[in-house]
Amino acid sequence: MGPLNISVKGEYALHALLDLALHNDGRPVKIAAIAKRQRIPQKFLELILAGLKQGGFVISRRGADGGYMLARPADQITVGEVLRFVEGARAAKAAAKRKSDSPFAAMWKDVDAAVSRILDNTTFGQLAREWRERQAAYIPNWEI
Repeated sequence: MGPLNISVKGEYALHALLDLALHNDGRPVKIAAIAKRQRIPQKFLELILAGLKQGGFVISRRGADGGYMLARPADQITVGEVLRFVEGARAAKAAAKRKSDSPFAAMWKDVDAAVSRILDNTTFGQLAREWRERQAAYIPNWEI
């Protein structure tokens, strides 16, 4: 499927931002902690976070208490804008490969629009809240 063909880099960028949204207590989060929790090779994560910093999604602090934080509230960062930034040229190339004179062209255009609508209306704040709720539902209640 065209619009859902996300690279490993794109997938890791989403996971890194979600991790920052989940651990958003006003203190920077260390790269090693994100890498461990999200199972992302640390060197690759460093490159991804450097790119996300250039894109204005994260800020970094140096020093012993340093690390990364979201550059703005998690509810103001959408999955769509992050994917467009990270996947940019790659996604445009994939879309250009499709034949515009195909009998399926209009349908694929509608699919792309529907996917974009969902991605542009999904924030990292929303994802973090939903993830916490799902995790809380799985904690067994040992009260008798």
